[in-house]
Amino acid sequence: MCRRSSPLLPLLLALLSRPDPIPAEHCNLQPVTAEPPITLSYTTSTVLRGCTSSSPTHNSREVHVLSIQWSKIPVPMLNVSITLQADDCTRPPVLILQCTQCSASITSPCQDLDIHTDASLSPKVQGTELPEAAKGDLLEWVRNTYGGITSYSELKDPQKIHLHLGKSNSSPLDCVPQENFDATPHLEAEILFHEVKACTSSSARSARTAHIVQLLHEPSLPITEVNLILSCPEQQPSNQMVFLQGPANLTWLLTLNNCSIGLLTSGTYKILHIPMRPAKGGLLPDTEQGLIAKAFEKNYSVIASYSVIPISPHITLKIHEREVPRKPPVVPTSSTPSPDLLPNKLLIMLKPWKCTDDTMEIIIARSHLEPIKDVVNITLRDISCQAEKNATHFTLHTLLSHCGTSLESHGHANNELILSLSKGSVLRSVRVAFQCPIPRELFLRLFPTAAFEAPQTELEVNKEVFVQASMHLEDYPADLQLKECYLTAPGTEPLLLVQGNKAQSSSVAMLEEPPSNRARKVWRFRFTYTIPEGRHVPFSATLKCKAGLQNDTIFEKVLEVKVKDVWRPPNNQGLGLTAVLGITFGAFLIGALLTAGLWYIYSHTRPISKLQPVSTTAPASESSSTNHSIGSTQSTPCSTSSMA
Repeated sequence: MCRRSSPLLPLLLALLSRPDPIPAEHCNLQPVTAEPPITLSYTTSTVLRGCTSSSPTHNSREVHVLSIQWSKIPVPMLNVSITLQADDCTRPPVLILQCTQCSASITSPCQDLDIHTDASLSPKVQGTELPEAAKGDLLEWVRNTYGGITSYSELKDPQKIHLHLGKSNSSPLDCVPQENFDATPHLEAEILFHEVKACTSSSARSARTAHIVQLLHEPSLPITEVNLILSCPEQQPSNQMVFLQGPANLTWLLTLNNCSIGLLTSGTYKILHIPMRPAKGGLLPDTEQGLIAKAFEKNYSVIASYSVIPISPHITLKIHEREVPRKPPVVPTSSTPSPDLLPNKLLIMLKPWKCTDDTMEIIIARSHLEPIKDVVNITLRDISCQAEKNATHFTLHTLLSHCGTSLESHGHANNELILSLSKGSVLRSVRVAFQCPIPRELFLRLFPTAAFEAPQTELEVNKEVFVQASMHLEDYPADLQLKECYLTAPGTEPLLLVQGNKAQSSSVAMLEEPPSNRARKVWRFRFTYTIPEGRHVPFSATLKCKAGLQNDTIFEKVLEVKVKDVWRPPNNQGLGLTAVLGITFGAFLIGALLTAGLWYIYSHTRPISKLQPVSTTAPASESSSTNHSIGSTQSTPCSTSSMA
C-alpha cells in the first residue's frame, strides 16, 4: 500500500535547510505595475471614514450609506450581503451604494429593502438610480431625503461587504464621519490588497524567491489569532518561501491548499489540517530592511512580493503560477542613492504624528529607528522645538501655532522632522516633510484657571471652572455655533449651561473668544457648580457640548469629569468655651509655678558678698551684743581685731 506523504514534510525540510547566505545588498522595493505574483485579501471593520448613529429619522427607517473607492480599473464584482440582528425587518432598511463603474450583487432577508445606487446591479436585484443631487453632497442628500443616517462607511477596494442591521443603543444621536473609523459590529469587509512591492538583489545567484507579509500592529485591536489561507499552484516550484511577520504574541492558524513551500512565521503557528500543537516560529525583524535582510540570509535573493497590511483576523494569500523575472546585474554608476531615502521612507511608513485642533504630538520608539542608526536628536522645522528623549522614545508636544507649523493645506498641519545623525565626529541633518491630518471633530477641555492652561477632568463644587470648546473647520462656513452645553450626573436633572452661544444660568458667563486663524473656531465660558442638597461628593458627571451649522450638521463631544469638594481642614468645628478656659487656667498655673521655682533657686544660690553690709556703729542697747555677734561671723578686718 502506497502511503501519501504529508505536506508538512517538505515544509519542515525547507525550514531546516540552511543554504549558504548571500550578501544582503541594498534592495529598493518598487510597486508591482504588471500583474502581481500573488492575490492578497484581508477582512477588517476599520473604514477610511465613517460613523454610526441611533438614527432618529422621522419614518423610523434604517439608512446605511456605502461609498466605494477603487485603486484599479476594471473593478471586480462587489458582493454586499445583509444580515439581521433580529428575526424580522421591523425597521424598513435603506441602502445607498455609491460605487461608480462597478457591478454589485446585493442579498438581503428584507423584501422591502430600498436601494439607491449608481452601480450596475445583478438582474435579480431592483434599485433606484442615485439622483444628480446625491453626486454633489451624498450625506446632505441622504439627510434631506430620510432625515438621518444610521451608518456611513467609506471603503477602498472591497470585494465583499457584510452589513449587519439592527439599532445600536450606544451610538450617538448624529452621524458625524471620522477618519479610520471602527465600524464594529455593524460592518465587516474583505479588502483586496493592491499595493504589492518587489525587488531583486543585483548579485542574486539563484531564482529562490520570497513572499513577505507584514502585519501592522494596532494596539486598539485585541487580535491574538490570525486565520490565514495559503493557496499554491499545482506546478509550484520548490524554491519559494513565505515569511509571515506580526506581533510576538500572535498565533497563526494556517490552512495550506496544495502547498509544500517553505514557511517562516513570527510568534507561534499551527497547521489546522495536521494534528499538531502550536509550534514556536522564528525571530523575524519588524522593519522592511530587516525582513529583506532575513530573506537574503536564507538565500532568497528575489523578493517576489512584499505586502504590508493592517492586522486582521482573516487573511487569504494565493500564489500564482508564474515565474518571477530575474533582474540583471546593475552596472555601478557614479550616481548613488540618496542617504536621506531610508529615513523618509521609514518615517512616512510609521506616521508617528498625531494632531488635534490645536496641538501636535510626535512619539517615535528608538527601536523603530534602528535601520537609520546614530540618531542623536530630533527637532521640528523650528530647531528650538526639540524632542524629549529617554532610553526608549523620542517625544515632542507642541501647539499647531508654534514650531514653524503651517496650516495651508486643506485639513492638514505641515511641518518637517529634522533628524540629527552622528557618524564619528561628523554631524549631518536629514529633513522629512510630513502632513498631520487634523480631525474633523469637536474638542472639549476643562481648565482650573482663566489662563486655559493644563487641562483637567476634575470639577470642584462651589468653585469656578473654565470650559473651552473648539473645532477645526476649514471647509465649513463661519456660521458654526455652540448650540448647547449641559452637565449631567446620575440621579439629577441635566443642568443647561449654554444654548445658542448664550449663558443659560446665573452661574455661567460667556468669555471673549481668543483670536484664532480662519480655520479654527473657539468658544469659552466659565461656571460654578453647586451640588443639590443631600448629594455627597465625589461622584462622576458628564459634560456634553454640541456645535452645529445652520443646516443642522451636528458635532458632539462628551467629557467625563469627577466632581469633588474643595479642600478644608479635617476638623472645622472649633473648641468649646470650657476647653478654652481650661487651657488658659492651666497655662497660668504652669507659669506661676515655674516663676516661683526660678525665684527659689535664685534666692538660695546667690553669692554671700551680695548681702547687705552690717553697720560698725551699733546703738547702745541690749541688742548690740546680738548685732555684734552677728557681725563677727563676717570675714572682715574689723571683726578679726575685735575677736583678738
